[in-house]
Amino acid sequence: MTALRSTLRAGDLLPIGTLGLRSRPLRALLSGLGIAIGIASIVAVLGVTRSSQSDLLAKIDRLGTNLLTVADGNPGEDNERPLPNSAPSMLRLIPYARSVAPTAQLTTAHVFTSDKIPTGQSGGRVVRACDATLLTALNGSLLTGEFLTGGALPLTVLGYEAAKSLGVTKAGGRVWLGDHWFTVAGILQPVQLAPEIDRSALISFAAATSLLGYDGHPGRIYLRADPDHVPEVADLLAATANPEVPDQVTVSRPSDALTAQLAVKQSGSALFLGLGAIALLVGAIGIANVMVISVLERRNEIGLRRALGAARPHVAAQFLTESLVLSTLGGLAGLLIGTLVTGGMAYSRHWTILIPPEALWGGLAVAVAAGAIAGLYPALRAARLNPTDALRGV
Repeated sequence: MTALRSTLRAGDLLPIGTLGLRSRPLRALLSGLGIAIGIASIVAVLGVTRSSQSDLLAKIDRLGTNLLTVADGNPGEDNERPLPNSAPSMLRLIPYARSVAPTAQLTTAHVFTSDKIPTGQSGGRVVRACDATLLTALNGSLLTGEFLTGGALPLTVLGYEAAKSLGVTKAGGRVWLGDHWFTVAGILQPVQLAPEIDRSALISFAAATSLLGYDGHPGRIYLRADPDHVPEVADLLAATANPEVPDQVTVSRPSDALTAQLAVKQSGSALFLGLGAIALLVGAIGIANVMVISVLERRNEIGLRRALGAARPHVAAQFLTESLVLSTLGGLAGLLIGTLVTGGMAYSRHWTILIPPEALWGGLAVAVAAGAIAGLYPALRAARLNPTDALRGV
């Protein structure tokens, strides 16, 4: 007579494999928590990083990478050193230079809301002479009022931070500027590529000359170049602005600071991904430990199943299924937690929520793989148990 071969139906594998989890739900919850934390960390880091990078890239595209600044002097000095009078007109002759806006910091003038405030209490505000080309070159906009149109009238446009520190919220008021009362013609929106403008009170060159003794030398020049020829234009600026001593001219691209922020975010995300991987490893070790303990605790069950005809592969499949279910549930919980963290962070920062698809399916695949590896040894150990020894508790 041919002996009947022991079989295990696929439909019975899941109920049998989850028997240990259903009998000890708290242990299962704590074991899957490690996997959930690891996957949540990975998804949240990738999601938050991608969302913030998208916002930063959109900001760079909106502000433009073709703005260049020309200044003379050491970067560590508080006051700008003057450039030659001819610098703005010479820079306008450079091919692919779209707009050139000269400015000059007036170091002897300060701006206050009252003529009784000592000049030493400037609050970090500066007075800067400019013309109407500045708003175009910086792609700036007004929060209220209007920009300078020229002429020697005592009018000023306040940068966003300058107006905030002075307590000025609308156009039409007066400020004490350089021993003269100036009417506030407007207030600028924040200029992210030129923070020095945010701290400035802007007046016209004509008003600076007639009222404050301005000598006509620019101190900082903003230039918008053709986006396709920015490097070529940048290479010409120093020698064109100051042909006699071009090595003393500093040329910079303000958008590089935003690009550097993007690089910092990318490098920082690698560190947090490493921490997430460590949490995932700890979770996998936790599952392996729980599965080994489960095998020891369920020796009688294993021995009984083997005595009733269960083959070694069936026992191994039972415990491997238990590990896979545990890690899969932990992975799904981690995906949910990571998505919620990303959504909450993006909502609070007004970002577009972006989670890389590979973070979702990759995170779940990693969780399943971790469960398979963690459950392999306990499953093999359970399969190797001798049914007689297991029933006797040996």
